[in-house]
Amino acid sequence: MSDGSLAIERDEAVVPLERRQDLRRVLGELLRNKAALLGLLILIVISTAAVAAPLLAPVDPTIQEVTQRLKPPGWGTPDGRINLLGTDHLGRDILSRLIYGARISLVIGLSAVALAGTLGTLLGLVAGYRGGRVDDLIMRATDTMLAMPFILLALAVIAVLGPSLRNIIFVLGITSWVSYARIVRAEVLTLRTREFIVATLALGSGGRRIVFRHLLPNVLTPVIVIATLEVARMIILESALSFLGLGVQPPTPTWGGMLADGRAYLSTAWWQATFPGLSIMLTVLGINLLGDWLRDILDPRLQL
Repeated sequence: MSDGSLAIERDEAVVPLERRQDLRRVLGELLRNKAALLGLLILIVISTAAVAAPLLAPVDPTIQEVTQRLKPPGWGTPDGRINLLGTDHLGRDILSRLIYGARISLVIGLSAVALAGTLGTLLGLVAGYRGGRVDDLIMRATDTMLAMPFILLALAVIAVLGPSLRNIIFVLGITSWVSYARIVRAEVLTLRTREFIVATLALGSGGRRIVFRHLLPNVLTPVIVIATLEVARMIILESALSFLGLGVQPPTPTWGGMLADGRAYLSTAWWQATFPGLSIMLTVLGINLLGDWLRDILDPRLQL
């Protein structure tokens, strides 16, 4: 076997070893960070509840029992079932609605971030690499989006398309790509003058190869950090839209919709609004705690 083949085999063996070492380092950092562990635990519990909702929910969240309306937490029904978190103004089990509502919040949060992150990253790459009029056009579009009130745009789009899960994701996605585009553009403007990009151009590589093979991997770190924190913001915005009656329509349970239903009963049935509010708070807290740790791990400037 030639020396060249032996060198290649050694290099191929070193790469998995380095990856395992990096993985152990990240896991070690996670175990030492109690706040990140708490955030991860919260997200695991909520994600598990959302995925296994049909198995965990005591009853169908849309079933109405008007004779059992506004019962407090721990109330026992005539058939022996206990409503751990009470019932709402239509007699629906709040615990079941919270579990199923987690599905809507997570789906909207992740889908909207995926849409906004993809669109914003692509536009930022194009603006930073091409420059000139293309850059000016994209940046003026970002300035326009920043100047436009979110609620006004949401009202306009939903009035035309109608309130639905797909339209909510679309509205959140097209109003949230700006931060990705601006950050990615700034990173690309710095990277495109680096030696490895200049060398790639000298070797005759095309623009598409440079953008997707060399620039994109180098801007993914800030994009991942932004996306992690943006999931929390998407959940809050979805809850705000549902609270205003612009979100997913009944009888589909959503945390924002439950808050809207419970605002009229705050003095008589505090549990109807308190538990969905706590669910939103804990989910956002978990995402922010984990996102802060991820930012510290991925940003080398914070490790100096």
